[in-house]
Amino acid sequence: MPALINVGPPNDVVEGFMWGREWVLLTYKHPQLPAWLLETSHLLTGSFRWPQYFVAQLTISATFILVYLLARDLLGQRRALAAVLLMPTLYFFGWPTPQFNHDYAQMPFWAAICWLLWRVGRGGGPGWWLALGLVSGVGLYAKFSTGLLLLFGAIWLLSDARARSRLVTPWPWLGLAVFVAVAAPLAAELYRVDFLPLTYAAWRDQWVMAHRSRFYYIGVQVAGLCGFVLVLAIAGLLRRSPAPEEPVGRGTLVYLLWMGLGPAILVMVASLFTGAGEAWGAPMYNLVGVVAIALLGHRLGAVEMRKLAICAFIFIIAISGAYAGIRWTKCNLRGHMDAVCWPAQKISDEAEVVWHAAAPGRLDIVGGDGLIAPLAGLMPMTSRRSSPT
Repeated sequence: MPALINVGPPNDVVEGFMWGREWVLLTYKHPQLPAWLLETSHLLTGSFRWPQYFVAQLTISATFILVYLLARDLLGQRRALAAVLLMPTLYFFGWPTPQFNHDYAQMPFWAAICWLLWRVGRGGGPGWWLALGLVSGVGLYAKFSTGLLLLFGAIWLLSDARARSRLVTPWPWLGLAVFVAVAAPLAAELYRVDFLPLTYAAWRDQWVMAHRSRFYYIGVQVAGLCGFVLVLAIAGLLRRSPAPEEPVGRGTLVYLLWMGLGPAILVMVASLFTGAGEAWGAPMYNLVGVVAIALLGHRLGAVEMRKLAICAFIFIIAISGAYAGIRWTKCNLRGHMDAVCWPAQKISDEAEVVWHAAAPGRLDIVGGDGLIAPLAGLMPMTSRRSSPT
């Protein structure tokens, strides 16, 4: 739907395209894995119109698969499927995802880290430790806040007796070496630019505190969970029932609550004292469905599974349709010029015409408004792309 309706890419996507062509490790905001993915999508397709939406949904789909793999290890196949069917009912996996940025690029890495960490903590061999180190290191290139999940994971690894016993083998340390090797270039670049992303984060925090209510972040998170709670009720998972025949083990439940809810709750509490962007918590809700099924899944029968599947289908269709309808109406009837409403192709062509009427050389730099200049710099139909300022 976004590829059919949106005339131009969303703001963060345009910015990602601008940075992606430079192939830098780091900007003053973030590491640049999402920008590399956007640039790769353009190089493969030659388009700025639809590939970014495809990449966004690939990351969401990968997150679904990884959450299923973790839930299957913890709860079995049936409950794992139920947990994944709950995920489309979460706001964070629907409406905002067309704007592919660092918050959504993190999602599969957070899910993969949770799965791999559980595997290594329960006796996984050297391959699992190496994979955990690699994924953890690459996850930092999506966004530095992946480090928050790594901190929670390290605390669990040290506090869980069974997981801690694995530390006497050489494999955890080999995995740590892989992580350090992967993350080292990013750390060196962060030092080289004088830790500018931290300066940006501090400025962003101040802006949020000055322009948002102190409870704004928590309000957005709670609102984003409303559909999830509604579907739990519709499926009958909130009703009273006898004690579970197959209770979830204490260790499993502790892991899910700690890794699945811990980072989200910590950021909510922190948001009362410092700024937090409303989308920053997006990857922190990957395991909410798994937690719900772990607590309520003993009530899960054929009828409940059918209701979950129907609700998931309805949410996917309804949100996609609502996105298309609202975006089209705002752009074409109400005149609200959001980023996706601007005719990127026409702006780019006009910039080329004006430039070549005045100068014979190639247009290399486009300066101007922060919304319009990058669209002119995209030059969707030509390989002669510019860099905006």
